[in-house]
Amino acid sequence: METDDGTRLESARGRGAWRQILVVYRKELTDILRDRRALISMIVAPLLLIPLLIFGLGVLSYTVMEQARQEVHRVMLLGGADSPRAVERLAAHEGIVLVEEAEDYEARILARDIRAAVRVPEGFEEAVIEDRAAGTVTLYTFEGEVKSGMAARLVREVLGEFRQEVVRDRLREREISPELLEPFALATENVAPPEKVTGTTLGGVIPYLVILLCVTGAMYPAMDLTAGEKERGTMETILSSPVSRWALVLGKYFVVVTASVATALLSIVSLGAVLVFGFTLLDQAEGQVDAIMAIDPFALVAVFFLLLPVACLFSAVLLAFSLFARSFKEAQSYVSPLLLLAILPAIAATLPGMEINSALIWAPVLNIALVSKEMMIGSYDWAAIGIVFGTTCIYALIALLFAVRLFHRESVVFRS
Repeated sequence: METDDGTRLESARGRGAWRQILVVYRKELTDILRDRRALISMIVAPLLLIPLLIFGLGVLSYTVMEQARQEVHRVMLLGGADSPRAVERLAAHEGIVLVEEAEDYEARILARDIRAAVRVPEGFEEAVIEDRAAGTVTLYTFEGEVKSGMAARLVREVLGEFRQEVVRDRLREREISPELLEPFALATENVAPPEKVTGTTLGGVIPYLVILLCVTGAMYPAMDLTAGEKERGTMETILSSPVSRWALVLGKYFVVVTASVATALLSIVSLGAVLVFGFTLLDQAEGQVDAIMAIDPFALVAVFFLLLPVACLFSAVLLAFSLFARSFKEAQSYVSPLLLLAILPAIAATLPGMEINSALIWAPVLNIALVSKEMMIGSYDWAAIGIVFGTTCIYALIALLFAVRLFHRESVVFRS
């Protein structure tokens, strides 16, 4: 009988604790949803930031490249007085305008007054006619500058066609078939389905963006529920209520997790919509549109669930760090470095050659980003996924216990 009474008492205490957590959760979530700044970080940012970031940058880069292709590039000709055929080829191209020779060609390239310079060696055309080696044509460019690279590509195309014509003439004079220079053809065929092509292209970008917005979505609620309440003077009122510290911390924690998860979910939905709409609007080739629209829905769902422990981890960390602050402004200075800690591993996952291995599988955030990238291309290593999910949950639990311990320290809670 005593055992039954003890069991009932423990069960009643458990129900009471969860009831307290639910009361705190409902109260804090209601307050957050009434705050316009919280709604901006949770809803407006993922729904508008991703479209502006991806679609806007895509349109801008496409526009810049189109302008570079249509521009007539100023190219300085160095030498070439005794090589009229080569010079005529360059001058006849509609995308090139030749500029008179000058000694300061390097400075003018760097100043973007001209896009490139081409030096034709002395006796170039005479050597070509006499079937001798004609020397080296040197092209001077501004490495990394888009329009300079575009001008250099046009010059290479013109001189490349001229070189092929010279080779064909020499072979014809000797009654040799040009096919001797091309004994076989080389073709490339893609064996990957559209889902894998899309996953390879976007596999590193999607986890990066979602992790970033997942953290930013949790930042404002975490700061407002700790440092914000200190600043408003409501922390003492809440602590004097009959709610236990455990229930208080867990109630606040679940609100922050809710905000983070909601931001991540909206980010994935917004990202998928923008990719489909953006590539359709830009009227890309049919195969490219099909590839973008062939995103594996299961991969997106799997990535979302894999990011849940990341939301739990950063929610606890942000809650703990924000509690140290005396004011909302001070909390911002504390949590800003955490944003870098979230971004840098996610950026590292997008680097070429970065793959999950026995060492990186334990690295927080980086392991999630790497495994998410693998899932986006249709590769599911369930052992690695389980380890990454489990370790991130452990990291999140440790961070939560640390936050609970801080809430039990009066020197931190009432720090002034």
